[in-house]
Amino acid sequence: MPTTGDFFYLDPTTIAPGTKPWSKVDGPFRSFALTPRRRSVTNIRDVLSSPTTPEHTTPGFATDIDIAGFALHHSPAAEKSFTDPAAVRAGYYAEVEALLREKLPGKIARVEIFDHTIRKHDPEAPRQPVQQVHVDQTPAAAAARVRRHVKDGEAEGLLKNRYQLINVWRPIGHAAADFPLAVVDWRTTTGKDLVPVDLLYPLHHRAAEGDDDDRGKETLPEVERGLSTEGYEVKGETYGVVEGEGRHRFYYVKDMTPEEVLFIKCFDSWGAGKEGGREGIAALTPHTAFVDPQTPEGVKGRESIEVRCLVFYEE
Repeated sequence: MPTTGDFFYLDPTTIAPGTKPWSKVDGPFRSFALTPRRRSVTNIRDVLSSPTTPEHTTPGFATDIDIAGFALHHSPAAEKSFTDPAAVRAGYYAEVEALLREKLPGKIARVEIFDHTIRKHDPEAPRQPVQQVHVDQTPAAAAARVRRHVKDGEAEGLLKNRYQLINVWRPIGHAAADFPLAVVDWRTTTGKDLVPVDLLYPLHHRAAEGDDDDRGKETLPEVERGLSTEGYEVKGETYGVVEGEGRHRFYYVKDMTPEEVLFIKCFDSWGAGKEGGREGIAALTPHTAFVDPQTPEGVKGRESIEVRCLVFYEE
């Protein structure tokens, strides 16, 4: 059955005239305000189990990422604890790449996994569930990621063919009943819903001169410096999402388990509406954590891992 939730959108009236909005990667600090809107949320499990739902008029909904911008798959991982960053990079990254190659349509030439984040609903955790409707990458940021992370001189050639940036999201340890993840059917969005936002990283991420790897360097933010940009640098660009005049259709996976993964499309060079895009190909999907009023009190705090992947195709 569906549920409801309060979803937090970027409020464009709070952006200072003549400035570009920013947010910080290490905490809930930003140069703009959020505005909440109550929305209905459909359980993807209900859609997949009932042939009478409207979504089933589109074959592949919620299993083919090109339809709505997200896809749910059952795929237990060999990695279970996710406590050792080196083990995650050495073992789980390979599992993620194999899963992408198995489930994504098209002939994949290369997968470049450049980052992962572990989030915990725990006051001592450096990364918390994010309650803001957003998209992790803009087109400019996706191209910059390719040039930043492809080190063998092949970046410009790879950019000529289709490429995507996909997050692979999985609960850790127990079902994600607390702060579940909601995604928006990209077909209910328009370009005017998206606002580019600079993403700021703390300079202490740089352990040494020339170090450009942010993995495993998460620390608790300094709350007293939340609205200051001193000691930060721009290292990415996301989309903040404004209220879509009630158009946005939200979905989630109720009590999503660690044996399940959700593919979340952040960018696709073949996305409809882009130069060189293909009609009917999802370009992205906004997403956010939310509070499900149907969640019982006392459930374990959400723990999850998201792995960010560049996917390149042969054509």
